[in-house]
Amino acid sequence: MADNTGKPSGRQGLAIVGIVVLILLVALFIFFFLITNFIGQTTERALAPFTDANAAIQTQVSKVLNPTPTIIPDPITIIHEVRSLARLETIQYTLEKVITAEAGQGSLGFLFGEKLLFVAHGTVIAGVDLAKLRPEDLTIDKNVLYVRMPQAEVFITSLDNEKSYVYDRETGILSRGYMTLETQARAAAEQEILKAAVEDGILIAAQQNAESYLLRLFNSLGYTDTVFLDTATPQP
Repeated sequence: MADNTGKPSGRQGLAIVGIVVLILLVALFIFFFLITNFIGQTTERALAPFTDANAAIQTQVSKVLNPTPTIIPDPITIIHEVRSLARLETIQYTLEKVITAEAGQGSLGFLFGEKLLFVAHGTVIAGVDLAKLRPEDLTIDKNVLYVRMPQAEVFITSLDNEKSYVYDRETGILSRGYMTLETQARAAAEQEILKAAVEDGILIAAQQNAESYLLRLFNSLGYTDTVFLDTATPQP
């Protein structure tokens, strides 16, 4: 309320002062918000070239430390030999073998030695080479066809490079690494895969499958009675 002189009372004066202070605080808040936002945008724009340069440097460093190999095949191909084959592939084994390869082991192995664990996935294919079938190996006696088959053999032993990998490698503190250790591990893995397939009877199965296939072939040619002879069996 106002007094008799028309001036606002004390309460009204305090209310007016409070409103003015509140308006000033809101104005200051808006001012600082705008200034902060402006400074942030300005700083971000100012630092953008440095940020982009830093990202570019990190990309280049990553390329140096983890280079992508470039494969450039020689355009010239040398053909050493071309042969006709009559191989009857009758069985395929797919195997996995773990190989441990070591070099420089001993009392100073922790300094100069190297050890790796190689997981090998490989394929062994076996069958019968029909090019070894001679005319005298086929005889007919009383409408019976006698066939002396060539012995089954392994045609291909190979590692699957996409599935084979070095699982673990330990290198001595002062070792420079043995360049051929992984190559030796791969060669040993290939031999072990072949050995495992042979021990499991791949050649016996290949011989049986070849005889089964040729039996159906001879039957389709009209030879309904076919006998397969062992190498030691005399010709009838």
